[in-house]
Amino acid sequence: MPLLLLDALRHPTLAAADPVVRAGTEAVKDKYVRWIHSSEVLDIAPLLRGGELLLTGGEALATAPEQRRIRYIEELADRGITAVAIETGGVLPGIPQSMVRTAEDRGLPLVELRKVVPFVGVLQAINSMLVSESVKQLQLADEASHSMSLELAHGGSLDGILEVLTEVIGGTATLASVAGSVLAQAGTPAQTGTRLQADTPAQAAMPREAGDSAVVINVPVRGIVSARLELGIPDDGDSVLARIVGTRCADVLGLALLQRMPPSLGEVARTELLRAINAGGATWRLEQLGPAAGFGITTPAVMIAARTESPQEVRIALDQLLRRRVRHSASYSHDSEVIAIASLASGSEAAGRSALIEELAGLGTAPAMLGQNTARGRRSGTAAPGLAQLRVAVGPFVTELRRAPWSLIEARHTLDLARREHGPVVDAEAFAVERLATAALEAGVRGEFVRQQLGNVLDHDAQRTSQLLRTLTVWLDSGCNTAKAARELHLERQSMHHRLQRIFELCGGDPRTTGRLGALHLAARLARLQ
Repeated sequence: MPLLLLDALRHPTLAAADPVVRAGTEAVKDKYVRWIHSSEVLDIAPLLRGGELLLTGGEALATAPEQRRIRYIEELADRGITAVAIETGGVLPGIPQSMVRTAEDRGLPLVELRKVVPFVGVLQAINSMLVSESVKQLQLADEASHSMSLELAHGGSLDGILEVLTEVIGGTATLASVAGSVLAQAGTPAQTGTRLQADTPAQAAMPREAGDSAVVINVPVRGIVSARLELGIPDDGDSVLARIVGTRCADVLGLALLQRMPPSLGEVARTELLRAINAGGATWRLEQLGPAAGFGITTPAVMIAARTESPQEVRIALDQLLRRRVRHSASYSHDSEVIAIASLASGSEAAGRSALIEELAGLGTAPAMLGQNTARGRRSGTAAPGLAQLRVAVGPFVTELRRAPWSLIEARHTLDLARREHGPVVDAEAFAVERLATAALEAGVRGEFVRQQLGNVLDHDAQRTSQLLRTLTVWLDSGCNTAKAARELHLERQSMHHRLQRIFELCGGDPRTTGRLGALHLAARLARLQ
């Protein structure tokens, strides 16, 4: 069985710290611990997977501003950790109330450790227990997978294959198509909780909370999610074991489905086309696969590149969006990336591309769209941790299929150049200057050009911690529209005029009258790459 948070706090090594729950008391009894970490780093959240108990001595928190303390709790809650335990009494006399309130609001158990204990000893003792339990679960999962493979090899039915699985988890198993049609069932129904949505890879490693007694796992066939396996867990069952076993057995079920409903020639051609594009395939190969996949040799199209911790879930959502938005599309996932090709209607390519980019912006912020309306997602109103890291780029428009690899390269290049503040979805065309500069100019040449054009502005910002470079960049990007730039920067118009006047003095005059407008705009764009 997984380790309850309460049991972890009662473990002799941690109980010696005299722990007291300061926030999230109601959630403590239902929380499970997947692993224990200790860290003084405030930016630790991106390095966590979810389900951890995080121990910290509070040294960094003691000197951090209040807003940073609040953000620390928010980031850990968004990451889906089980609890955070903070040691007090030394540099940090007590847990600040702002952190307690934030943790309570986010449902994150916040524990105060009132005595000093060696974190190394706690980690060694409790993580050893967790490793031993995980080994047992993996052994059971391997045994179940082997038994299911034998059942498949001997011509067993889908129901018979699922029966092997239910004997291990002690619950029920239902295999359904993505449309919801039941393909096979096994097991005797028992008292179980409400149905949950499909797990992402990040969530698959996370223990469920009490009452989350149904698990849904995607079953891929040739890299395409073709069915979902729903496991019903009895109230006294182990949902973590069920998830591990179900995940291990998904490939066996995929093979079984492949025998019963092999992919069409069109599906195979679409997959091979995207593989060829991904590999930068020869023109003849693309022109050979294109028509079979439904894409003409001169089809107007764009390539899309998405980086995510949840490729299967993102691919499902992306396919749904593309089916609604464009004439024809195909997608392919590999590791932590999803790529897609979307054909656009002739004569309205620019408008279609703009509408596609606008709708793609909802992928990282709509949990229901991605099948992530879990209990935790409903409480927080945000996407799952893996989806929060989603980044998408739309490549340049091409008129010939042979140019699709170039569009994909530029989409990936844009993802490398774009920063988080540019949003989860970026347009390669909006980074045309940066793409050209990084491809054609060495970093030293770019830096020298920026220095020549904007050296005085950069020095002013460095010496006075001002934001003249950002002000200039926004103003130039807005087409020198002072009112529009002021609104984007949240400045009064008079303040905006004062800043521009100072920038003009440092740059040798109003660039609209000196002929330096283009050079300054280029330098401001390149400065973002420094």
